[in-house]
Amino acid sequence: MSTPHPDAATVQLPSPHPGSDTPARTRTAGTEPEPAGAGSAGTPDAPLDLVGIGIGPFNLSLAALAQPLTHLRTAFYDQRPAFHWHPGLLIEDATLQVPFLADLVTLADPTSPWSFLNYLKYRERLFPFYFAERFHIHRAEYDAYCRWVSDSLPALHFRHQVDAVRWNADRAAFEVDYTQLGEDGEAEALGRAYARNLALGIGSAPHVPEALRPLVDAPAVPVIHAADYLGHRERLLAAEHITVIGAGQSGAEVFLDLLRARPAGREGLHWLARTAAFAPMEYSKLGLEHFTPDYTRYFHALPEPVRDELLPGQWQLHKGIDHGTLAAIHDELYRRTLHGGWPDATLTPGVTVRTAGRVGTTKVELHLEHSHQAVRSRLTTDAVVLATGYRTSRTDTLLAALDPYMRRDAAVRPRIDTDQRLVLDPCVTGSVFVQNAEHHTHGVGTPDLGLAAWRSATILNTLTDGPAYPLPSRTAFTTFGLRPSPPRSAADLPRPNSTLIDNP
Repeated sequence: MSTPHPDAATVQLPSPHPGSDTPARTRTAGTEPEPAGAGSAGTPDAPLDLVGIGIGPFNLSLAALAQPLTHLRTAFYDQRPAFHWHPGLLIEDATLQVPFLADLVTLADPTSPWSFLNYLKYRERLFPFYFAERFHIHRAEYDAYCRWVSDSLPALHFRHQVDAVRWNADRAAFEVDYTQLGEDGEAEALGRAYARNLALGIGSAPHVPEALRPLVDAPAVPVIHAADYLGHRERLLAAEHITVIGAGQSGAEVFLDLLRARPAGREGLHWLARTAAFAPMEYSKLGLEHFTPDYTRYFHALPEPVRDELLPGQWQLHKGIDHGTLAAIHDELYRRTLHGGWPDATLTPGVTVRTAGRVGTTKVELHLEHSHQAVRSRLTTDAVVLATGYRTSRTDTLLAALDPYMRRDAAVRPRIDTDQRLVLDPCVTGSVFVQNAEHHTHGVGTPDLGLAAWRSATILNTLTDGPAYPLPSRTAFTTFGLRPSPPRSAADLPRPNSTLIDNP
């Protein structure tokens, strides 16, 4: 975390290369570095209404729906040079697991100019899409759509790394310190934004199991997370034997892509999973109603111990494998048996990697244990792809100054109210909204793209005097619980800067 910036102080940054003749660059804290535009960072006396930290799909949705609300002044910061959505997993033919209607805006405002259908119209692709009869679009197309939106919103500021956030009680505003980065990623200038409210959308980070962490940094043997798969694909294909670990959608897609690229009879593939089976995603119509606002409100109202007990048993709602992907894997394996023999591909569920180590300089040895047989074994491989999921990015450093104000549950997790806000001490009159960090309070729909527009609209409705985006009172045929959550009307919506406290 950077040193707090004094008000109206000039902060000097060192030259990018020590010992060079390049002069140090200066920037007056509290002003927006070019080319973001003068005044866009807000001032102590005129803070922004909302600052978004991170520009992934969820904060991009928030920015898109906020754009036509001209009475709201917003800015969104991200340290990356541009929007990209899981670039390492944009595998050819891989599709979203949600319909195209789960774009950034449609389920809150179908008339928005930032809808996926309007993107197709702008690109003159509506008729091809119409005849393609696609309900689930390719991931690469979703990424291109999001980049189209991000390139059009002036409130987005890339190459801005947020370093620290503080509450300034005297000004009734949050102070957001950031570093502007150059094209080479080096720091160029420091600045500060003032905002009445924040929206955290910093996403999740690839998870590497403890047993394999020492191997990831070994340059001689490729041990990579699936998030970086495409960047290492050619190197992986050159390996004689490849092991994929993880039985979610990413693991299945990586395994299928490798299988299709390997010669018949010399596939040299091993697919391991902790789960008892390579299980399909729950995709029944009523099962999908767990991803509705109705279920989200029901889940939030449950006691904390009940929520914690429910979540592990719901893994197949969001961690299983798409039926089509499973079918494609089986079809590819079956095709390779047409002339006799079996493909050199081993698929083994129910296996845990206990430890791992290097064998010489070019191989990895995995120490395995089968959960049901209680049998241990060793597997030597030339490359490993870790499809081991993601974990919510840590905000301890970023929010360190707000920690004294945060209210936590019995497991020391942040408490989050129904409208996506951290529950803070009432002396903090601003709100800190969270996006995709509320799994423990809002349930399995938290990372689902289908709830993005609804959640963004909920956030924006709390910042306006009336509902900027009227939301439906009912969204599911299922009635969750014997006492369903009452529908929320415009009168129920909290006023700006109000503080809601959820049930302890």
